[in-house]
Amino acid sequence: MESVQWKVDGMSCTNCALSIHKYLQASGITEPKVSFMEGEVQFEMPSEIKKETLIKGIQKLGYKVRGQEEKQTKKWLDNNRDRALFSFLFTAPLVLHMLPGVHIHFLMKPYVQLAFTLPVFIIGMSYFGKSAWYSITQGIPNMNVLVAIGALASFGYSLYGTLIGQGALFAYYETTATIITLVFFGNYLEDASVQSTQRALKDLVKAQKVMANMIVFDENHKEIIFNVESTSLKVGDIILVNAGETIPMDSKILWGEASVNESIVTGESVPVFRKMHDILLGGSTIENGTIKAYVTAVGDDTVLANILKMVKAAQGEKPPVQILADKISAIFVPLVLGIALLTLIGNFILTDIGFGASMLRAIAVLVISCPCAMGLATPAAIAVGLGRGARNGVLFKNAKSLETFKDIKQVVFDKTGTLTTGHFAITNFKKEEGITENDFKQIAYSLEKYSNHPIAKCISSQWKNKEDIKWKTIEEVKGMGIQATDKEGNTYFAGSFATLKEIKAEDGHNIYIQKNNILLGWIDVADEIRMEAKEIIATLHKQGIHTILLSGDRKIKCEQVGKALGIQEIISEQSPSDKLNKLEALTKISPTAMVGDGINDAPALAKATIGISLSNASHIAIQSAQVILMNQGLKNLPMALGLGRRTYETIKENLAWAFSYNIIAIPLAALGLLGTWGPTYGALIMGLSDVVLAINSLRLFKKKLV
Repeated sequence: MESVQWKVDGMSCTNCALSIHKYLQASGITEPKVSFMEGEVQFEMPSEIKKETLIKGIQKLGYKVRGQEEKQTKKWLDNNRDRALFSFLFTAPLVLHMLPGVHIHFLMKPYVQLAFTLPVFIIGMSYFGKSAWYSITQGIPNMNVLVAIGALASFGYSLYGTLIGQGALFAYYETTATIITLVFFGNYLEDASVQSTQRALKDLVKAQKVMANMIVFDENHKEIIFNVESTSLKVGDIILVNAGETIPMDSKILWGEASVNESIVTGESVPVFRKMHDILLGGSTIENGTIKAYVTAVGDDTVLANILKMVKAAQGEKPPVQILADKISAIFVPLVLGIALLTLIGNFILTDIGFGASMLRAIAVLVISCPCAMGLATPAAIAVGLGRGARNGVLFKNAKSLETFKDIKQVVFDKTGTLTTGHFAITNFKKEEGITENDFKQIAYSLEKYSNHPIAKCISSQWKNKEDIKWKTIEEVKGMGIQATDKEGNTYFAGSFATLKEIKAEDGHNIYIQKNNILLGWIDVADEIRMEAKEIIATLHKQGIHTILLSGDRKIKCEQVGKALGIQEIISEQSPSDKLNKLEALTKISPTAMVGDGINDAPALAKATIGISLSNASHIAIQSAQVILMNQGLKNLPMALGLGRRTYETIKENLAWAFSYNIIAIPLAALGLLGTWGPTYGALIMGLSDVVLAINSLRLFKKKLV
């Protein structure tokens, strides 16, 4: 399977995306992701399908796969702005003579009006007409069908009147021209509005492309520094970054120290101190200091690139609330065509306004209807929500989790590394008789060096020993500890009190070391509670959210942390399977979020309504979670919950506007309440309707979340 990601031009609404989605599925692609907001198509392509075939199929639908054109030359009138300006030059004279008090006899001649209208009509039909035809052939008519039929009807009726010598009675050329011009203008405004909702994402993209000071050495081992584009760097290259400059790629400091602003990645604006051997995130900025570093990751392997990939993938997902809008959008165009036909027949039969005026009302119905508004309502809000989250260190893997946050009633926390810092220090230990202190430390180090648990890392770091034991077998038993066998067949175990079984020992210590089921000694470590944890718990309580501590640690340890933070429910001494069963039971009671960071938390994170992981968590925990907090702490947890709720509120507001707009606008047009300029007003209002949605979505950037 090959992962494919294309930029596709020409998608203007949900219907366009549905057309491409349907075509790809019919061609054998399973679960394609098509985002008209991003203008992107992503899918996994089987080897038996030819890429060229899919590209040609998409182009036949009236869209263009960017970078895959046969000729890379820019086409004339290739965007909505240029089309709108070109059309306006010819439309302005036609509208001018219709204004009150303006009588330009020359412009009132039908053939002169035809001459001004024809260029606009040709440009309009080459775009709207072509797109409309291809969408109809695919069984998903888009909004261009409405525009094309409206323009074609008014132009055909006017041309017929001109040819039979009744141009003064039949001519509606200005209607044709203004419809096309205003819809082009509306599409341009829509493009600009949609792009503005993507501004947070664009900031991240810009941060990927900077200049870098690359260091090389001449034959005398003297440094030579020259500027290169960050995209040309490779892993292992050495770079120099001065104060005020952007770190071009993920790197590790070789020399120097600096204050680094990592807000572009973590959302934390307070600079952090970085010294030798510390990791630097590409896209961050050096505020003070100078460092030399070697590049550790480039291109798609950097943290920033993965953030972009994750946010874009989430934008391609459809949250549940969009399903209804998509269903309505799919039948909207045929429905409006039926209403327009009824408007034409009804006005012609039931009123005395005549066929021409009846046709204008039908055309007004066609052009004022806006399926794009319903299709844009959810993606616009999702784009802003995901963008604001990304800029503030909250990453959503899918749009569904962003919406689901509105239902969360309880939050479950793991203890070690989540509510606590995970930075342990050995505070006490005791060895049994018959073993030296050096041998005890050697055994403990040799076992714990193979574990990623924070307590194990602490022990292996403080008791590092060059003469470690070479094990015959060693494995980590999830939720229990580390078990190993030496070359002589002796069995060793480092784990919690629960692993002692028949061994009698004093309870309350962190790690117990055994050899052949005989206790060798115990180790105590201390872990500090995260500074922000108590405030976060209090904030959740104010929001009516029930808090639960769920940990595999001893009861006494859990109660100490839980009571210090004011957590409402404490569940201790849980194995990974126990955690999984407990989460399953909790989610049946009410929607539950789980915050964790370790291997032991991965199953529970996947089972929770929403799994939330910290950015310094284990790889498997991050993979199992739907939301990642990038600031390596709990600081942004309330913001993530608030962002989910506010995004859903914005979606509801957008959908309410989209539905009410069409419910009100279509009858107004059908009943002729827009006057003789109905089609013109309709085209203008239709274009502005999408802008209203974009503006309302952008308000999400400013809404208070906590």
